[in-house]
Amino acid sequence: MKRPPVHAWAAIKIQAWWRGTLVRRTLLHAALRAWIIQYWWRQTKVRLLKKRRRAALELYARQIWATVKLQSFIRMWLVRQRYCRLLKAVRTIQVSWRWHSCHTRGFFQGRYELTGNHLQLQLDIFLGSQVCRITDCIPFPIKN
Repeated sequence: MKRPPVHAWAAIKIQAWWRGTLVRRTLLHAALRAWIIQYWWRQTKVRLLKKRRRAALELYARQIWATVKLQSFIRMWLVRQRYCRLLKAVRTIQVSWRWHSCHTRGFFQGRYELTGNHLQLQLDIFLGSQVCRITDCIPFPIKN
């Protein structure tokens, strides 16, 4: 095989250099595009991760809020039950006290006036703080 002349050899060297430059430029552009895609993908993953974290945090906050609300309703219900029991006990005590008060503290006081043909009667009944006044005039039968 014959060796090419020197000037052809130089042309071959220049062509090889130029092809190498083109290949390196193409590889550089491909690497830059790959770097851009990787950067975009990383940013997208970060955004998705933030979105997932935010959704998880909101879910957790809603669960905590629901738990607190449920606990407050249960506490309110228990306090209301206790209040109703106390109210029932108070009413029972009041009814007993009022009955006892009316039946043990009530007393009679009265006066009467007797005339020839009738009886005038005034009776005061004291029931706690209330007074019942009965006034009546009873005629006597006249016998001949």
